[in-house]
Amino acid sequence: MVRRPLGNHHDRPDTLLVTPDTTQTDAVTSETGKELAALRELITPARVVLWDFDGPICRLFAGHSAERVARELVEWLERQGLSGLLSDEEREHPDPQVVLRAVDRRHPGSDLVTELEARLTAQERHAVVSAQPTPYADPVIRTWSALGGRFAVTTNNSARTVGDYLARRGLLDCFAPHLYGRTIRLDRLKPDPHCLLRALQAMGAAAGSALMIGDSPEDREAARRAGVPFLGYGRDEDKSAALRKAGAQVVVDSLEKVLHVLRSPQA
Repeated sequence: MVRRPLGNHHDRPDTLLVTPDTTQTDAVTSETGKELAALRELITPARVVLWDFDGPICRLFAGHSAERVARELVEWLERQGLSGLLSDEEREHPDPQVVLRAVDRRHPGSDLVTELEARLTAQERHAVVSAQPTPYADPVIRTWSALGGRFAVTTNNSARTVGDYLARRGLLDCFAPHLYGRTIRLDRLKPDPHCLLRALQAMGAAAGSALMIGDSPEDREAARRAGVPFLGYGRDEDKSAALRKAGAQVVVDSLEKVLHVLRSPQA
């Protein structure tokens, strides 16, 4: 316990009671202030915001297991007598995009890849019904749009999936027509910056006037290659650690912090 002179503000005459909790609170407040200042430095100059979809905007497979979708793609390949195209690790991987990209590496641009991609898109669009909005994403999008922000989605998911979801949430007008997603050219998926560059060109925006919000090292790398400033969204410690390891300088664990900056720009 430390007693410091403080004039007329008493715990006892002429003293202030400072506990370890007080010191800890001050440190947390200072750290929060630094984080908000770093956020403001990213947000204030951004005229165009490039959003990843699955993560920063919603959890697409919250109620429709991505692992089950991956397994169904593998089972379809097995029925075609093509299970040998996958390694054991790829066959067991819970991410359906890993399965799709593995086949594309062996048969790029083939009818087989086209069929698999269509099957994945159909599953994604089915998942939209049970997708879970990322906390604070909707108010961040609406508030930022009202303040003049221009938005695009740059994602490895299907653009049709994105359109379905945004329409259900009443957010499509904040983004359309700038939805840039997976095509049959799977070599152009992130971390390749192709979809980011398409968005910048279509919107007439310089890379330095944009900001990307993403939740994966691939998003960070795509932004780096495109020359676009990056804001990481890590909903848990593992996600945040992976983003920082990939080089993200500013990472938030909640979009509430972004909303706070948007609503108090001069703070």
